[in-house]
Amino acid sequence: MKVENDRRLLTSKSTLTYKVSMSFPFRSPRDTVHGIAVFGRILDKIRYHAREGTLPEGYHLGPIEGVRTFDDRVCRFLGVRFQDLTERTLAGGSDEEILEWCFQKGGSPDAEQIEIWNGFMHKRGWRDSASAGLETQKNEAGLGDRTDICVFFDLMDVEEGRTP
Repeated sequence: MKVENDRRLLTSKSTLTYKVSMSFPFRSPRDTVHGIAVFGRILDKIRYHAREGTLPEGYHLGPIEGVRTFDDRVCRFLGVRFQDLTERTLAGGSDEEILEWCFQKGGSPDAEQIEIWNGFMHKRGWRDSASAGLETQKNEAGLGDRTDICVFFDLMDVEEGRTP
């Protein structure tokens, strides 16, 4: 939603305002690095947190005890610990170099495993065990009436000013 020269972004905890000229600091979870969804977004959050000392309100970084976060899931998929990924990311290098490091440390998924991963992540919240959580987060963000938000990726994109 545009408000004069500002863009209002809804999160599950608050409304954030960013200047229109500033793009949201995290890429869409749909964006891929070597075909793997979510990975680049996590690198964005790690780098942002290191630079700013915090994340925007309503965002988290890394695993949360008792909760399966996307950060946790991508690390498990790649076979690396989140702390190790953080250290490697902050040591520098391109997204592709960091992903290659993950492949060396934890193993390299084949094309079918990546397809299954992306399919699972792209559909998370749609007719699965996370559906109730998606509806809760949509309602908290004031987006409960949005029928075009069917999965968590849709919710993230809408909250960050992108079209789902």
